[in-house]
Amino acid sequence: MFSRDTQKSTTMMMSEMDVDRVVGYFKDKSILITGSTGFLGKVLVEKILRVQPDVKKLFLLIRASDVESAKFRIQNEIMAKEIFQVLKDKHGVEFHSFVEEKICPLVGDVVHENFGIDIIKLREVSNDIDVIINGAATTNFSERYDVAFNTNVLGVKHICVFAKKCTKLKMLLHVSTAYVAGEKEGLITERTFLMGETLRVGTHLDIEFELNLIKDSKRELRASNSMEKAERKTMKELGLKRARNFGWSNTYLFTKAMGEMMMGLLRGDFPVVIIRPSIITSTMKEPLPGWIEGIRTVDTVIMGHAKQTLPFFITNLDLTLDMIPGDMVVNAMMAAMAAHSEDQHAWIIYHVTSSVRNPTTSALVIDSMHHYFLENPPCKGRNGEHVQLKKMRIFSTLARLRLYTTIKYEIPLEL
Repeated sequence: MFSRDTQKSTTMMMSEMDVDRVVGYFKDKSILITGSTGFLGKVLVEKILRVQPDVKKLFLLIRASDVESAKFRIQNEIMAKEIFQVLKDKHGVEFHSFVEEKICPLVGDVVHENFGIDIIKLREVSNDIDVIINGAATTNFSERYDVAFNTNVLGVKHICVFAKKCTKLKMLLHVSTAYVAGEKEGLITERTFLMGETLRVGTHLDIEFELNLIKDSKRELRASNSMEKAERKTMKELGLKRARNFGWSNTYLFTKAMGEMMMGLLRGDFPVVIIRPSIITSTMKEPLPGWIEGIRTVDTVIMGHAKQTLPFFITNLDLTLDMIPGDMVVNAMMAAMAAHSEDQHAWIIYHVTSSVRNPTTSALVIDSMHHYFLENPPCKGRNGEHVQLKKMRIFSTLARLRLYTTIKYEIPLEL
């Protein structure tokens, strides 16, 4: 559960600000966005272009071999999505020229110093940027430690270094996660992580040591001629081991927490806002209700039930699942930027969550998905036959699940 003050302050920020003021803030602004090909990034890009067509430029940092490849990715991975249909209908035949005018692809990657952009182009862009929105991240819970560290920690470092070169920068917004707080209960305040702070008493985190540990481990693996598969396995295990050593449950949360520390250490003389959303789900209203891309977090359980490949699950039915629609997260991001851009020394954190004001229990989610698929039976097989839907069996403890699988599967198989 997150701070009641958090919920109250976020609501007050949104309600006290005039919508026109939020929209007006982005007029004539040049904005650098990282992570634009991700789910939340697409919702953000679409929202800015739809509500503020007078935005000056959206610089999208895209991993690609050249500008043409970057444009291809933007067209196919962003603009071609259903979420942009409202914008296409609004502009009609002028849509492509509008996008061409407003969106500027930047070939680069946050894992590299200066994003891997040549110095002339970097200087040109840095002189034009008003706002930076860092949404680039690897969100795989059990990602390789080196991959997660490069994006979620060193990526933040490179963002901060670049931000200091932007002569007219008015705001830096960084997307983190509410779960950097770990497995705590009760009120969780919106405060920054101090450099070296951990969730486990008696431990101290040294980010430089972690970087060297990754380098040394990879060097040893390659010296012993280890296969790529062995290196991948070792890096995944190392990430989980280091995360749990300091009190985080997985590599993703651990590296996101270190990213916040890095931003606190390297922040410049400009406003900084950190947004910490909980479980991001499909859009609630804008621009299309229920739009989502890919299978993420709770969606894997929903899809497993729809396909009847997940007949049972272990959970506490009274447990609150803190889920927040993607468009609400984007609205909070935009409102926070507009609210704090005038405070030069602002260092603001917002938990964008739902557990206090609109708690959703596991029981409600499981019951809702079952009723939905009863009314809208999913198809299975080449002939399009409907799945015969059975209710998911829920176990409250691992011991009960093991007993059930023993009686239901193991003993019959042995016989």
